[in-house]
This record gives sequence, C-alpha cells and structure tokens, in this order.
Amino acid sequence: MQREVNECRTARVAEVLADFRTLQYYIAAGPVEPENEEDYYTEGWAALRQCTVDGQYILDVAADTRVPAAQGGEEEQTRAELQQVLLDAYARRHEGQKILLRQAAAQRWIEYRDQVLQGQRPHPGNHAQLQALDNQLRAELAAITDEYVYAELLTADQSQGRWTMEDPSLRRIQRWLQARQR
Repeated sequence: MQREVNECRTARVAEVLADFRTLQYYIAAGPVEPENEEDYYTEGWAALRQCTVDGQYILDVAADTRVPAAQGGEEEQTRAELQQVLLDAYARRHEGQKILLRQAAAQRWIEYRDQVLQGQRPHPGNHAQLQALDNQLRAELAAITDEYVYAELLTADQSQGRWTMEDPSLRRIQRWLQARQR
C-alpha cells in the first residue's frame, strides 16, 4: 500500500514540476521593453519587468533538501523525501502562477493603453483614461493574492483528476516563500 501511495506522490511531484517548467517558459517569453522608450517607466511595463525578475528569482532560489530521518524504514523515508520535494515544487509553481497572472494583467494594460492612445502619445485629452487604466491595473494586481492563486491551482488540479490528497497547505507554501525572500 505504502509503495502505491509513494508512486502517486512521485507522479504528483512530476506533474507539479512540469507545470512549473511551463510557467517559467511563459514568464521568460513575456515582453520587458516597450517599443517607445518613453513608456519604460509606466505602470504596466514596470510590472512586466518585475515579473521577469521574480520569475528568474524563483527559478534560481535553492531547493530546501533538508529531510529529517523518518521512523519506519525505507518506505517512510521515501515518503518524507517526496513530501519535501512536493512542497518545494508546489511553492515554486504557486509563485510562478502568481507571476504569470500579474504578467497577463500587465499585458492587458498594454493592449488597453494602445487602444486609448491609437498610435499617439499621451496628452491631456487622454490623461483621465490612462489614469483609469493605471488604477485598473493596480486593482487587478492587488487581487492576485496567495489565497486566489492557491484556490485556482487546486481547482485546476482537481478538474484534471490529479491526486491532490497530500498537497501542501497554503500556510506551508507561504512559509516556504517567506523563508526564501530576498
């Protein structure tokens, strides 16, 4: 029985790592430089650059491989190791999803801004619309909370029929992330 559960744990780790790898690909492919250098410090472009930095950081941060010795033999030790690797992978995937959602919000901001500007530069006539877009972006970014991301990923995993029985809690993920903050 324990061996079968460890096979489920191994498959779960592989799924989460594959998800994280896909997220990293999309994050790395995101734009970071506007066509017009005057837009470099605008809200959306600053958010996109921060997403790239955060994506690289979560990729570079060292894995926590400390696993206490488990009582009960080799199967129990394997269980403990798999749970530790799952926590590491799950927290990285969680943060990657959060970054990707922020990146998508910033990219929508760029599209909406381009629609407002219609090839022109900002001027007093479109200032209110551009300010509204900045406020909308800030609101969208603020709505991308750990709770929202956790629930979204759990729902997606469950709808795909993935084994989520031993997924780490949001609190464990937050502790993992806090321990690795710059």
